[in-house]
Amino acid sequence: MSTKRRLSPEASRSAALDAARDLLIEQGPQGVTLKAVAGRVGRTHANILHHFGSAAELQKALADYMAVSICTEIARAVIAQRDSHGSARDLVNLTFDAFEVQGGAQLVSWMRLVGNVDALDTIVNAIHAIVDEVHGAGGLMARRITQTLVLLALGDSLIGKPLSQSLKMPRSAARDMALRLIQQDQEDLRAKNDQVTPDLG
Repeated sequence: MSTKRRLSPEASRSAALDAARDLLIEQGPQGVTLKAVAGRVGRTHANILHHFGSAAELQKALADYMAVSICTEIARAVIAQRDSHGSARDLVNLTFDAFEVQGGAQLVSWMRLVGNVDALDTIVNAIHAIVDEVHGAGGLMARRITQTLVLLALGDSLIGKPLSQSLKMPRSAARDMALRLIQQDQEDLRAKNDQVTPDLG
């Protein structure tokens, strides 16, 4: 007779959140229900209800979980690439993938729809901190890079594919645009620094 492996409360909650994230990516917000999550992890509806209390609390926990996990993954990868002389292209691809592949776009759309601005702030602030740390410039350039990446990555993940097909543009057009804008900002900053730094040679 088979028995279900007993998980700790923390492991059971984490498994439920992983399942909820997969359902969000695959089916959209309407797919994230207590019943669906229970079925995905092989638990009962009552078990999932015990961990979260209600469907609304499950959704809130999922928003926080995804915001943190997406930004943590970006941070680890970008910092590792920075230490190995990673490029601006790496940063662009990581950010775009976070929204397109890892569910960031679905999360932002959902949280915007239900008015959960805290989850949006978590994502934006985390990416800002990453950009600031990687490039070390701070100030206006870091804010401009953050805005460029987030807006282009979010828009591309939501309608980039059908729009590029309709306009007969390469699928990578938005990523290429983000890269050019970041590189231009960096060049402008270097030129400004050269103007204010006296030549001591």
